[in-house]
Amino acid sequence: MTADRNVSGWPAGSLAVKYDLLVIGAGAAGLGAARAGRRRGASVAVVADGPIGGECTFVGCVPSKTLIEAARAGETFEAAMKRVRSTVDEVAATESATVLRAEGIDVIEGRARLAGPGRVDVDGRAVAYHRLVLATGTTPAVPPIPGLDEARVLTNQNVFELGGRPASLLVLGGGPIGVELGQAFARLGTEVTVIEGDRRLLPREEPEASALLSEALAADGVRVHTGSKVLSAEHTATGTRLALEDGSSVHGERILVAAGRRPRSGDLGLDEHGVATDGRGFIVTDRHLRTNVAAVYAAGDVTGRPAFTHAADEMGRLAANNALGRLAYRTFSEAALPAVTFTDPEVARVGVTEDTAAATVRGARVAYLPLAQVDRAVTAGRTDGYVKLIAGPRRLTGGLAGGRLVGATVVAAHAGEMIAVPTLMMRTGMTPARVALTVQAYPTWTLGIRQAAAQFFVESAGRRWRPARPTGR
Repeated sequence: MTADRNVSGWPAGSLAVKYDLLVIGAGAAGLGAARAGRRRGASVAVVADGPIGGECTFVGCVPSKTLIEAARAGETFEAAMKRVRSTVDEVAATESATVLRAEGIDVIEGRARLAGPGRVDVDGRAVAYHRLVLATGTTPAVPPIPGLDEARVLTNQNVFELGGRPASLLVLGGGPIGVELGQAFARLGTEVTVIEGDRRLLPREEPEASALLSEALAADGVRVHTGSKVLSAEHTATGTRLALEDGSSVHGERILVAAGRRPRSGDLGLDEHGVATDGRGFIVTDRHLRTNVAAVYAAGDVTGRPAFTHAADEMGRLAANNALGRLAYRTFSEAALPAVTFTDPEVARVGVTEDTAAATVRGARVAYLPLAQVDRAVTAGRTDGYVKLIAGPRRLTGGLAGGRLVGATVVAAHAGEMIAVPTLMMRTGMTPARVALTVQAYPTWTLGIRQAAAQFFVESAGRRWRPARPTGR
């Protein structure tokens, strides 16, 4: 690192610090990039305009999953929120500015803006770089519903700051965030209604998964409105009333918006310096995470790719290594990227759904196993779920050894752990035959993956594979 050195192009007398790698953003993608840069021996700095750890640590994965666990354990709202704050503090302590500096990463606090080739301005301070990674993340998107006061709604940014439990809660959005928090609040004693414009919850997942989740939410007392958009909002003395497209209305004390995200890219000076964005403001990159501007890369949610912490971390590390490397570039692929919705039961998927496979993978085959045929689920009394493996032919060997796995969905109490095996299969090209022939401990949840894989070769639990077919959503 070159410090206190006048960098060409800055006004006379302006001092700039120059780094091999400068990262704007201190969330999962930014930290992944910074640490990857240091492992390569580069001089690295992170520009942070908020708490280090970003969305996941303070208002995302960590607090939401803590709240879910507290609700599952039957804790009171007050105890659950106390547990949330304690857990956030514990995790945040592992990625503080002090920790990063001890790892050799400089932390620059402030708001960054591009100032020209190789240059960034951080609240008036000049910082120069050889390579730049933009990892500024996203913020909640509040839909433009007439009468909806953005200042009065809850999002993941402020819901964990609630001082008391709302008597009733309207959740706008039946995606992962909406159903996770909706179920958690219901278990904490709040009357919850989830409104989803699509015909079903979790519209990106398998229809069977959506149906099982709807049943689970109903069992927890959650009301679900699907296939009907919100037309308007009217504030009352006791909360807000929402008018729905189907002619009905719902009323709640508070509203939680979980209806999408928008990129934090508007104040970076991207347009002025030619960094391309799409129509929504997400930064456009190629498969190596390069932008259209030399030496500038982007990673994480701000690229518009799947908004998962593990994806952001992977992108951050890949972007840094590509930026600093001199050999062939590594590519980022979403093909073997797992996604988990942490409801009860959990919904986990990797790769394509059956509907997509039926339309795009010639000769796709499906192995389906209800949890009622998995002994561990039976012993736990949790047979509400299934395992679905989707395989397609290999280029040269076709269906030999089961072909190749192109997708998997698991709905189970521990689906997030079980999906690790199909993910490994897809990441490494492992055949279903290898999984079917691998001894698993009995009785375990993961044994269900082996039982399903065996269907591609023999009758297993009275079942064999079938051709993939359109699901009709």
